[in-house]
Amino acid sequence: MRIALGIEYDGTGFQGWQRLSHGASLQAAVEDAVSFVADAPVEVVCSGRTDAGVHARCQVVHFDAPVRRDPRGWVLGITTRLPHSIVVLWAREVPDEFHARYSARARRYRYRILNRPVRAALQRQFVAWERLPLDHVAMHRAAQVLVGEHDFSAFRTVHCQARHARRDLHEITVARAGDEVVIEVQANAFLHHMVRNIVGSLIPVGRGERPESWIAELLAGRDRIVAGPTAPASGLTFLGPRYPRQWGLPEEVCL
Repeated sequence: MRIALGIEYDGTGFQGWQRLSHGASLQAAVEDAVSFVADAPVEVVCSGRTDAGVHARCQVVHFDAPVRRDPRGWVLGITTRLPHSIVVLWAREVPDEFHARYSARARRYRYRILNRPVRAALQRQFVAWERLPLDHVAMHRAAQVLVGEHDFSAFRTVHCQARHARRDLHEITVARAGDEVVIEVQANAFLHHMVRNIVGSLIPVGRGERPESWIAELLAGRDRIVAGPTAPASGLTFLGPRYPRQWGLPEEVCL
């Protein structure tokens, strides 16, 4: 029986999703909790690995359960074995053909920037901080050149293990909500640090240090060295993958 879970987590203090030989990982915490409820060792597969310090609103994982539990049993049983920074939102029985990663048709991220003269005290682990005023309208206009299928080499880390840098970016928006500038982006898939590198390149545009056309130049040049710095992990939240409705998953992860 294959089970899909929706998981919310605060990535602060974790070395990212992937299980490591040292340091706390989200995968290890989730697998340990699932294995306890299943009363047998269980491996989980996620829709997309997140980096150290990155959060998730609805990460989706699947696993093959060696025992039968009702959805409520999986949700409550697993959550009670997890640290307070991780919770299971829902559980669904899915067909054996479902795959958390390969069945996804899109992924969506949100990046939050606190844009005021003083840093955050409350919720500081969930935002990045920029003290200089940002022109979110200019950032939004500049970002639209990224929409479509492109080679995003300028926005991938040198450690990225993807076979190629072509990705199809469906949508990117930059908007202001009070003291926050919020960037949301959806694509079929993302390269390592792609969202944080895009944000790091949009910030100089927002400050007025670079023209809006600079983002198009970076995209065409495919040179990571000349692009902006990688934005801090704290501001990034993985909103979740998006699947065709045929899998019967909750609305928040459906196309």
